[in-house]
Amino acid sequence: MAAQLHTGRFPLMTPPRPSMTTMTADQLIASARRTIEIELNAVSALSAQLDDAFARACGLILAATGKVVVIGMGKSGHIGRKIAATLASTGTTAMFVHPAEASHGDIGMIASDDVVLALSNSGTTEEILALIAVLKRKAIPLISLTGKPDSELAQAAAANLDASVAEEACPLGLAPTSSTTAALVLGDALAMALLEARGFTREDFAISHPGGNLGRKLLVKVADVMHEGSELPRVELGTTLSSALLEMTSKGFGLTTVVNERDELVGVFSDGDLRRAIDSGIDIHGTTIDSLMSTDYRFIASSALAAEAALKMEETSVYVLIVSDQPGQLTGLVKMHDLLRANVV
Repeated sequence: MAAQLHTGRFPLMTPPRPSMTTMTADQLIASARRTIEIELNAVSALSAQLDDAFARACGLILAATGKVVVIGMGKSGHIGRKIAATLASTGTTAMFVHPAEASHGDIGMIASDDVVLALSNSGTTEEILALIAVLKRKAIPLISLTGKPDSELAQAAAANLDASVAEEACPLGLAPTSSTTAALVLGDALAMALLEARGFTREDFAISHPGGNLGRKLLVKVADVMHEGSELPRVELGTTLSSALLEMTSKGFGLTTVVNERDELVGVFSDGDLRRAIDSGIDIHGTTIDSLMSTDYRFIASSALAAEAALKMEETSVYVLIVSDQPGQLTGLVKMHDLLRANVV
């Protein structure tokens, strides 16, 4: 007999625990592999199920001046929330509305210029079917994503996305598994097709993800982190090596730029150049920078992404880049430390 828990006047019965079977490690792994194989087959079949209805659904969304409102109950609702989030982050304004709440006032969130995307594997979800008449009265286009193309929901929609699967991965055939995976993948396919149709760019994506690491990599420019003006180490042609060393030491970049009488960048003298000069026994007081500087230096434009500067540094093993926006122009300097501080690497 199950134990009873007493709270006040009414006893609560503890639910019976399911019987446990002993499975070996190999059997557990085999079960997992069977699930993965069934879901892989379900996803693979989606490609052949795509038809003109998919293009029609894309057309309805692209033509709409409002948002995509995604609705779904239960597990379909969870998938719907993810689809709405993916759409919203890739250029298609979208939101999720719970269909049961919609029947009790939240349908006011759905405007006449919106499009509704309804998820229901069976196509017979009562809470969704109850909204069809209102959507038609408001002339709001309805797109369905179902596992039953001949269902009431699919037949009422202007376009039905066929997410039918041969079988669920659940051995009881009860828990939504393959069907929810197929719905999720089909939602991603819809979002990516719309992304390409809108010409959505990496920069657009970054703007909608400003707080994340990806956003920083796609938004932060070299101009945002570079050093410029009086911070820059700079000596003129004809400067002695000893004077150049003083400039290098005071500015702390491990190099100095070299400019001509028109303040045009003509070369760079680095710590590496200094070591080679000392090894050759050069008189640091009598030798000018002209014969020691390098004219083959790494540079990047101020408009480039800071992440591009990091990549160039990694590829060339140079950790300070000259920032130059046109030949001969010294715009600034950027160090690897600046990129680390900006969290773009």
